[in-house]
Amino acid sequence: MLVTISTESATPPYEQIRAQVRDAVRSGALAPGAKLPPVRRLAEELGLAVNTVARAYRELEADGVVETRGRNGTVVSPHGDATERAAQQAATAYVDTVRRLGVGNDDARALIDAALRT
Repeated sequence: MLVTISTESATPPYEQIRAQVRDAVRSGALAPGAKLPPVRRLAEELGLAVNTVARAYRELEADGVVETRGRNGTVVSPHGDATERAAQQAATAYVDTVRRLGVGNDDARALIDAALRT
C-alpha cells in the first residue's frame, strides 16, 4: 500500500492517511480482506507518531472501511466503504423509482445531472 504524507498540506497527516486508504478502497486498489500495515510500521515508514496513524485507522474503522482484528491486524472490510455502500443503495432506489414511473434512462440521467448542479 502506498501512502504518502505531504508536510506542505494544510490537511492533518491522519486525515491524509484516512483519505488515501478510503480512496484506494473505493477504486479497488485495496480489495476487501487486504491487510493494512501495522500501525507502528506505517508510522515509522512515514515518520509520524504512532498515535497519528492509530487515529487514522480508528476513523477508517468508524467509517466501516476497515476492521481491526486485534493481533491479526487491520484489514479492508468485506463490505468496503460505508459511504460508497450508502451511495449505491441510494442509486439503486432511484433507479427502481424512475423505472416504476416509466422515466427513460436518458431522462433519469438528466434529472441526476440537474440535481447535482444545484
